[in-house]
Amino acid sequence: MNIDLTGKEFRRLLDMVYIGNWVLNSTRASDRFEDYDLVQEKLFSLCTKNGMRSLVQTWHGHVFPSKAYEDGGIHEAIADYEDAVFFDILAEELARRDMASDGLSDDDVAALALRMDEYMAEFEKNGVNNLKVDI
Repeated sequence: MNIDLTGKEFRRLLDMVYIGNWVLNSTRASDRFEDYDLVQEKLFSLCTKNGMRSLVQTWHGHVFPSKAYEDGGIHEAIADYEDAVFFDILAEELARRDMASDGLSDDDVAALALRMDEYMAEFEKNGVNNLKVDI
C-alpha cells in the first residue's frame, strides 16, 4: 500500500498515531497492544528520510518518538482532551446519581442534559474546587 502525503500531512499523521497509541497503551504495563507499537514505530522510522530526524530516537534497534517530539506539545493536546473527557464523565455520573436519589429515571434525556449542564457550568467556573467527598 502506498499513501501520498505532504510533509505537513505526514506530520499530522504522526501526531494522530502517537495520540491513538497513547490512549490504547499508556495505562497498560506489560500487556501493551504491541501491534500498535509496531505501527507507530514503522511510521516514525520514516521520519529520517523525510527530513524529520529530530522527531525520532533509536534505542536497542527500535525507533521511538524523540524527547523533542514528546516535549513539543503533543502531551498538552492529550491533557486538554483528558480534562474535557474527565469533566464530561464526571458531570454525567453526578447527574445520574442525583436523578436516582431524587427517584427519577435517567432515561429522561432532557432532565439528564439539564443537570449535566448545571454541573458543567460549575466546573467551568470553579473546576473541582467545590467538590466534597464524604468518607
